[in-house]
Amino acid sequence: MSENYDDVTQYGLEPERERELLDTQHECTFIWSNKQGHPIGVIMAYVHRDGKLWLTAARHRARIPAIRRDGRSSVVISSSGTGMGGGKTITYKGSTVVHDDNPEVKAWFYPMLAAAIAAPQTDAGDFNRGLVPELFVKFLDTPERVILEFTPEKSILFDGDKMAKATSKAYAEFVAQQQG
Repeated sequence: MSENYDDVTQYGLEPERERELLDTQHECTFIWSNKQGHPIGVIMAYVHRDGKLWLTAARHRARIPAIRRDGRSSVVISSSGTGMGGGKTITYKGSTVVHDDNPEVKAWFYPMLAAAIAAPQTDAGDFNRGLVPELFVKFLDTPERVILEFTPEKSILFDGDKMAKATSKAYAEFVAQQQG
């Protein structure tokens, strides 16, 4: 066990747990840069397929022209609300491509996203209640909607359960010393 608890790189998420988180969670923070170069992000639904994350938005959203200008972007995914335990996170740096009216992508993406959003989750809100995937596919398929294809290039993976296990004894000793 390391004595340097500030070095969290030793608590990486294992590849199979990364895959589980990608497939279990369906919400991420998508981050891009505005015209001034400031990073900005929003929470978005996503699906994971073939090593990429797929998202959708209306073309008038500020992120769409920004991504068209500069596809460099990031995605952050947390295990919150998944039942996987606390503190598992994935941060990806990568690039995003905007797909306009691509029937081949729409054919698989909209049904996959609808099924993911309709899936029961521990913290699913009113939006998910009563969602009918087949109807939601039709609801999504409008002329104003584009699909975003995010390709990860670098990752930062963290498993809070690993850290808690590795540091629990040292933390208990620290607390005992502090309390006298």
